[in-house]
Amino acid sequence: MAALLWQQANQQYLNQAIAPIRQALTDYIAGTPTNPAALPEPADIDPVLGLQPPALRRLRDRFALSEGERDTLLLCLGMELDLQFEALCIEAQSNPQRNYPTLGLALAALPNTTTRILSADSALQRWQLIEIGDGITLSHAPLRINRRILCYLLGEPASEARLMGVWQSLAVTDTEAVPPSYQALVDQIVVSWQQWTPVGSALQSYPLLQLCGSEPTTQRQIALAACQQQGWNLAQVPAAVLPQNPQEGHILAQQCQRETLLTNSVVLLDCHGINLSEHQRTVTIQQFLDALTVPVIISSSDRLPPRQRPLITLDVKSLPWQEQHSLWEKHLGDLATELNGHLPRLVSQFNLSPTAIQTAALSVQPQPEADDTDTLDRLWNLCRLQARPRLEDLAQRIESNATWDDLILPEDKKAILQDIPNRVLYKSMVYQTWNFAGRTGRGLGVSALFSGVSGTGKTLAADVLARALSLDLYRIDLSSVVSKYIGETEKNLRRIFDAAEAGGAVLLFDEADALFGKRTEVKDSHDRHANVEVSYLLQRIEAYQGLAILTTNLEKSIDQAFLRRFSFSVNFPFPKADLREAIWRRIFPAETPTEGLKYDKLASLNISGGNIRSIALNAAFMAAAAGEPITMAHLLKATQREFIKLGLTLTNAETSGWLSKSKSAQTQPVSQWRRGQ
Repeated sequence: MAALLWQQANQQYLNQAIAPIRQALTDYIAGTPTNPAALPEPADIDPVLGLQPPALRRLRDRFALSEGERDTLLLCLGMELDLQFEALCIEAQSNPQRNYPTLGLALAALPNTTTRILSADSALQRWQLIEIGDGITLSHAPLRINRRILCYLLGEPASEARLMGVWQSLAVTDTEAVPPSYQALVDQIVVSWQQWTPVGSALQSYPLLQLCGSEPTTQRQIALAACQQQGWNLAQVPAAVLPQNPQEGHILAQQCQRETLLTNSVVLLDCHGINLSEHQRTVTIQQFLDALTVPVIISSSDRLPPRQRPLITLDVKSLPWQEQHSLWEKHLGDLATELNGHLPRLVSQFNLSPTAIQTAALSVQPQPEADDTDTLDRLWNLCRLQARPRLEDLAQRIESNATWDDLILPEDKKAILQDIPNRVLYKSMVYQTWNFAGRTGRGLGVSALFSGVSGTGKTLAADVLARALSLDLYRIDLSSVVSKYIGETEKNLRRIFDAAEAGGAVLLFDEADALFGKRTEVKDSHDRHANVEVSYLLQRIEAYQGLAILTTNLEKSIDQAFLRRFSFSVNFPFPKADLREAIWRRIFPAETPTEGLKYDKLASLNISGGNIRSIALNAAFMAAAAGEPITMAHLLKATQREFIKLGLTLTNAETSGWLSKSKSAQTQPVSQWRRGQ
């Protein structure tokens, strides 16, 4: 009802505003000069109705229109709304071909209009409120109101065609209250706007506000809350679509600024996914920002260096444990009690944003015909999906399938490894309930160093731990992390840790000697920056609240500063004969057909578990090609191939008795086994 009342009042207001312009044209035709005082703006909409001001008044105020600019705009508006204007234009210009307003007519017939409307600084041209066509002379150039401005004055929804794919209006109404930590940021934003509120000029710049963090959804939620508190709207503009051509970029900025003023909006410039270290891209973004004077919030993971406008940077960190716990209780409702006290463990493991918490909680609510899967398991897996970092270019996600039985190690080493999950599972009790976290959030993670020669089970142990913890395992590709460019290695490491932080993923830095070697004496700039990389990694490992595993073939190559920061250090010894026999007995899956295998003879080979797996796999392919079960003959041939690959000599003594029959040899029946099955 209110919208209909406003439409009627707004239309009446426009009719009253056009009437003096129509009279001015009539007076000009009659040769009677119009008194400038006869062109006032009509009275505002009755405030008793509680309606917002008419569109024309808002347009005048937001674009700081002079009386002459307002009258020229109304001349073009009258041409669209009043059928008498066409005949008046023809008669006033004494030319039946000129049935439209022109610059010359506006200057001659409207007493408040001056030649200032010809200037590029005129609000009419700066904001493209009107369009000037081609004419024989400038005074004969036709005038026309811009379509977007016409729709705005009529109160009709419209969009600027040139902003398609660039401008996205975000819903501000009914925005959910943000947690206290984020409300403090909202208050800082609002105070910054209020302190810099422009007085008397729409061209006075607001300060730029920059929200830095790894979660764009959270930054958008903070921006929405700040706009709602101010009674403003919010529109998102992706930085990736900004044209690099300066002229095109300036035109786009003007279009965005005009739309911002028309819709009373704040621009949210989304810089996520943009490499801000790329000079040309950064220049493009800064030129776009310099062309804007309206309120702007920059959403990014990296800090954007300032140029001309004041820049206020606010870091958006993860919510404290207590606030995340409260959000889980709020969104889970009665389901929180079904977790039987396991909710603190969930909160400690998954460092999720408010939106991700709400999504996971809603997804786990009871569904009709749902299975009886345990609520905690369902919720845990949903959190893994919500928190799963997208690091395909820097890390490889490994599906964890190995179990503790697959890990053949001395008992003392295995016992240390089995302590690691307890450190992860009970960290909420120790750090939060027992308050070991104290006042700092550093050093709350779990880090482990696995050392030993290749093939002794270091990577397999990481696989087992990830499966035991029901967490994702990411193997870091060091070739993608280490960069010869100064600062790039640290940025890549930060991306890895920031993305993994949300779900406490298990990070595996396999064969990390190159990246985590000893810090050296500084002799040149290369040494200095290499030491900076090592120091940065030390800080991130100490602050990382998940499980980070580093593997190395040479423990002595690791910096001592690293060793002091590791929660666990496990040396994987070269397997002795009894362990090698155990590995051989478990290396063949239950479905694999075997015949006459002599595990005691195979254990005499002085090789690691990795080599044993390689030999077993090659023997399996040989047997499959021959349509036979795996025998010692296949293993002998595969062993010979493996030793050639390693550059070693396989002696007859090492394979003595392999092909002789033995009653004690264990055989797996192969009834009805056929090639290809």
